[in-house]
Amino acid sequence: MPSQNLPIRRALLSVSDKTGVVDLAQKLHEQGVELLSTGGTASALRDAGLPVKDVSDITNFPEMMDGRVKTLHPMVHGGLLALRDNEEHVKAMDEHGIGPIDLLVVNLYPFEATVAAGADYDTCIENIDIGGPAMIRAAAKNHGFVTTIVDVEDYDTLLGDMAQHDGATCPKFRKKRAQIAFARTGAYDAAVSSWMADAIGVETPRRRAVAGTLAQTLRYGENPHQKAAFYVDGSTRPGVATAKQLQGKELSYNNINDTDAAIELVAEFDPADGPACAIIKHANPCGVGRGASMIEAYQAAFNCDNVSPFGGIIALNQRLEADTAAEITKIFTEVVIAPSVSDEAMSIFAKKKNLRLLVTDGLPDVSEGGRTWRKVSGGYLVQDRDNGRLLLDDLKVVTKRAPSEAEMADMLFAWKVAKHVKSNAIVYVKDGATVGIGAGQMSRVDSTRIAARKAQDMAEVLGLAEVPTIGSVVASDAFFPFADGLITAAEAGATAIIQPGGSMRDNEVIEAADEAGLAMVFTGMRHFRH
Repeated sequence: MPSQNLPIRRALLSVSDKTGVVDLAQKLHEQGVELLSTGGTASALRDAGLPVKDVSDITNFPEMMDGRVKTLHPMVHGGLLALRDNEEHVKAMDEHGIGPIDLLVVNLYPFEATVAAGADYDTCIENIDIGGPAMIRAAAKNHGFVTTIVDVEDYDTLLGDMAQHDGATCPKFRKKRAQIAFARTGAYDAAVSSWMADAIGVETPRRRAVAGTLAQTLRYGENPHQKAAFYVDGSTRPGVATAKQLQGKELSYNNINDTDAAIELVAEFDPADGPACAIIKHANPCGVGRGASMIEAYQAAFNCDNVSPFGGIIALNQRLEADTAAEITKIFTEVVIAPSVSDEAMSIFAKKKNLRLLVTDGLPDVSEGGRTWRKVSGGYLVQDRDNGRLLLDDLKVVTKRAPSEAEMADMLFAWKVAKHVKSNAIVYVKDGATVGIGAGQMSRVDSTRIAARKAQDMAEVLGLAEVPTIGSVVASDAFFPFADGLITAAEAGATAIIQPGGSMRDNEVIEAADEAGLAMVFTGMRHFRH
């Protein structure tokens, strides 16, 4: 591979996204670069008054088959792949009249956008680019001699490098663009293969590919000694990746992780059913509440644990207004995320320069599909997103006493929250708000005790006449393997239990519930979250 700067004398431009291409071509023309192009790109350049030669003029073959065949030709690929310092390659170019191509500017058919728009199968297939990736890979492989540009944002970078090197590009620049080019074709192929697996119903394809685009280089990961970055996958799903940040410092790795947890949890509560608020700390909810107004929902969530929200993440399922904003600013908060925000609320938050404010223009659909990925040593664990939801008809009453209407409403609330608490998860709820949460314990009974202890702290802080677990309901993300956890909840004052069932000792647990006068329902579904 040559290690010197190489001048750009001949360029091939063939782009689907024509943003900025005329301006780029104009600047290349001013530097004496010969322009080759195809189809719509060539027309755009001619319309701008630029001299451009059609690829069909050098291949002596017209574009055919609705444009499927136009650049797959030795006159093109020979010009991209030839090693200019190899005598045999140079001889072959001379014998066949193949001219070198020094610069390739290509972006691909908008396959990802076509899929996102909900196009049918045949339309998606037609938007799979063939010639583009082939040219990109050829040029990128031969980066010792050819500069490859696949992103509009690199047009100015290209011109800058050429300006710095008197119309040439340097080896470092070409290597970097080659890496970007291979990543683009890799991401493109990943999008196609993933879409096709879903389209034809292959649940566990032999190979899976995942790709993302850099959104942000982070200061560090979970800890300062870990390097990190944030990549997005092009999804339009409302959430932390698509949110607009209105103020505050850049999001950190932990901010992004926790904010994602917060918005996914609060999205469990339909805005049409009223305001809801979730407060997250270290990816676990420390309080979730509903209310007649958003400020009431926030206060209910905050009351569950008024210590942990310091430095936490707050997610709302409705518009953030001034009164709620004023209440939030009474303590230090890292991030607030909401579908929208009023001007008055923004003015209040503006006084807190470090507070990060994000708006999503909607809530994620927690019932939709999708997959999660987790890296393990030597591989990946891939699974469907946990989009399991319950209706009243899904519940099976297993105790002598059936739950009251109020208990049932609180149990469904608690079940939605438990889905977002690290296992083993126990959630006490009373009157549409969490009053105790036990997360991530190795023993379910320990989670039950911790959650009850949190409720005692809540009573002391608020000066309540009784511990709020009295008259509460309890949700468990998985079955009670023994009756001890249920008995602990009953001793704390809980009156109803919602749990998956399915334990070998279900009968013992049901018997303990009956002896304590509890109502209990089985969901037949669990919500492990590891």
